Amino acid sequence: MWVCPQCGRTFKNTNQSHYCGKPPATIEEYILSQPEAIRPQLWQIHTAIKAGLPEAKEKISWSMPTYWKGCNLIHFAASPKHIGLYPGPEAVSFFAGHLTEYRTNKGVVHLPYDRPLPLELITEIAKWCGTNY
Repeated sequence: MWVCPQCGRTFKNTNQSHYCGKPPATIEEYILSQPEAIRPQLWQIHTAIKAGLPEAKEKISWSMPTYWKGCNLIHFAASPKHIGLYPGPEAVSFFAGHLTEYRTNKGVVHLPYDRPLPLELITEIAKWCGTNY
């Protein structure tokens, strides 16, 4: 077991990625709390998801930006090496043919910081989530 020296939470994995402290209240607050170098990419993902889900409510769930319409539809979060896009396992399976360039796992798409974001695909995934969940 590993204990975070900042917040005191206990995790199974050493140096487990997590959010220390009070969770952000809004998506804007979440993005502004991230390292300055990755904020532009986070804003782009936020905009792409909003384009696909214009009527979804924005909230923070599990300390991640979340888009909700009767249920949580899609999330994203910054990680040390990538941005995680969390549309759920059904969406990842449906779009698998378009995601071959990216690592995927249990409903998440890993978007590396050093590659251009597939913004049109993110919008399409968000639309699909709004129609199929």
